[in-house]
Amino acid sequence: MTAVEKAAARCIGLVIAGNVVQATKYLAPDITVKATRMVYAAGSYRRKNSPVQIVVTIGAPNYAERAFIRKCRKTGEPFPVKKVQLKLEKK
Repeated sequence: MTAVEKAAARCIGLVIAGNVVQATKYLAPDITVKATRMVYAAGSYRRKNSPVQIVVTIGAPNYAERAFIRKCRKTGEPFPVKKVQLKLEKK
């Protein structure tokens, strides 16, 4: 498995396992792997029999991710960033 495949599997696993809406792994300053659970209405994906839809994005970082990368570089954090950034669901 390549580094991208491993990162995608980890992000998908985190989204499925917990109350995580989005998991982002930073592999390089210009490559991110992001898994996002599709949420259409407040709590609609939490029904027992509803399927889980996950969108996996591999590529260039968006605006918010670029700001995080700048902060990482400023503090001297090496790439790939060890911890996966999580966005939890709102309650």
